[in-house]
Amino acid sequence: MSSRTGKTPAKAWLPWTDRQGRFSGLRAATFALLFVPALMLLYAAWMHQLGSKPWTQAIHQTGTWTVRLLVITLAVSPFRRLFDWGKLIGIRRMLGLGVMAYALGHLSLYCIDMAFDGGLIVSEIVKRFYLTIGFVALLGLCALGATSTDGMIRRLGKNWQRLHNLIYPIAMLALLHFALQSKIDVTEPVLMSGLFVLLMLYRGLYLWKLPISAPMLAGTAILAGLITACLEAAWYALTSGVSAWLVFQANADILIYQDYVSIRPAHWVVLAGLLVVVGQALRARKPRPPRQARQPAAA
Repeated sequence: MSSRTGKTPAKAWLPWTDRQGRFSGLRAATFALLFVPALMLLYAAWMHQLGSKPWTQAIHQTGTWTVRLLVITLAVSPFRRLFDWGKLIGIRRMLGLGVMAYALGHLSLYCIDMAFDGGLIVSEIVKRFYLTIGFVALLGLCALGATSTDGMIRRLGKNWQRLHNLIYPIAMLALLHFALQSKIDVTEPVLMSGLFVLLMLYRGLYLWKLPISAPMLAGTAILAGLITACLEAAWYALTSGVSAWLVFQANADILIYQDYVSIRPAHWVVLAGLLVVVGQALRARKPRPPRQARQPAAA
């Protein structure tokens, strides 16, 4: 807020500036990177690299990026605490709106593929379970996006936080939709689900007031990896009849046979968690000014 007028500076509304209207490299980089997936898709379409069914491929790619950005958005709050990086919270709203934009693009491309046949679109959404839950998740994202403004935060008061806590069940619906539409190969849906589990465990550490130490974070990473392996095994057992134990056992091949080619999603989840351990340790060692000397955070 401006100290003289009590109003937000005009420049503060620009996506690359902070609330004081000053240029923010973090916000500018985030804003630019949000356009990269769309530009990559446009380039692939221009170069005829989307295969024999370009609209279907475009639908899948926008849906995949929606889930990826959703997981990144959910990482902001726990990472802000783990790395004591207050400025990170400034990009959360931008990322959330980016998720909504890609989700709407995902639906728009689906409508184009259906030749804007409203009756057919509605009937498909109603008849196909994975489309139903995907549409519900989209409605939830739109509701959160529409209420993400400062004005809506003031109007809703305490109810705003209750509403935006729905992002967690919305994320689970989006992940289920992602897995169901992937059909045979659910490697990336399992990976995204595992990263979601890891982020929820991080939130649990603070909720349950557990010590944020290297051993605790390493144990959290391993636990998230085990849960991811169980999710993968259960999915294949339920959808294809493959032995859950054999799928779970495949995660141990990297230790038994040193088969580094077939790295499973659970391994990537553990690796991501261990990288957080290293990052948090390096951040803790970095000298910081006394708390009273730090710049106050934006409201």
